[in-house]
Parts: sequence; structure tokens; C-alpha cells
Amino acid sequence: MPQISVPDAARYLGVSDDTVRRWIDNGVIGSEKNTSGRTVVDGLELAQLAKKNAVVPDDPTGIGSSARNRFVGLVTGITADTVMAQVEIQCGPFRVVSLMSSEAVRDLGLELGSVAIAVVKATMVIVETPTARD
Repeated sequence: MPQISVPDAARYLGVSDDTVRRWIDNGVIGSEKNTSGRTVVDGLELAQLAKKNAVVPDDPTGIGSSARNRFVGLVTGITADTVMAQVEIQCGPFRVVSLMSSEAVRDLGLELGSVAIAVVKATMVIVETPTARD
């Protein structure tokens, strides 16, 4: 299994290094020493903890959808001309950008600070991995 350093684990979970260390001390997540003597956590265990602790806002629409990638957030930017618009939505730690018609922005009543749901349904998703470090 992949081993993740404490600072990287903290960054992936959006918490401090000290929080990860407290979780280790309290048995929330296990740890071991790597070949360099640094404390690491198991990648699978970290992924399970991330999933368990994920706080996903309720979808206020109540609409059923086949799309599984739905991100509830707040509109943080709208750049529009007479035909097209770029809408930025902050969904937790993630910034989602959508290009749509200016008419759609008006029809949806989008404005800075309004709640919006970014729905992503793609036939192709690119997955990348970071360069290995020890």
C-alpha cells in the first residue's frame, strides 16, 4: 500500500500536521516509520478516513440525476459579454469554472454569492499521479 507522509496527509485532508499527529496518537489512523525513519500513514486508510469525514452540502434542488459528480457551492465570479459567460463556483476547496451562454446566466438567476450546483458528466476523466517522493 502507498505510504503518505504526515504533512502530505494533512494537506490532502485540509487539516494541520498537528491534527494528523493527534489522530495517530488517538488511534483514529494508524502509522508506521518508513525507511527514512519518518512517520507515514497507509494511503488506503487515509482515503477511507477522507471519505468518512467528507462533508458534502445537501443538494438544495432535490432533483434526481444520473450524474454522480455534483458539486454544491457558491458563485464567486461571473464574467459575461452579450453572448457568453464564464461562471466560477467555489465548491468547498475546489474551484469549478463553467462556460455558458449569458442567457443561461440570466435564466438561472446566477449572481455573486448565489448557491449553484456544478454537474459534471463526462465520458473521459483524466487521472494523474504525483511524482514519487521519499
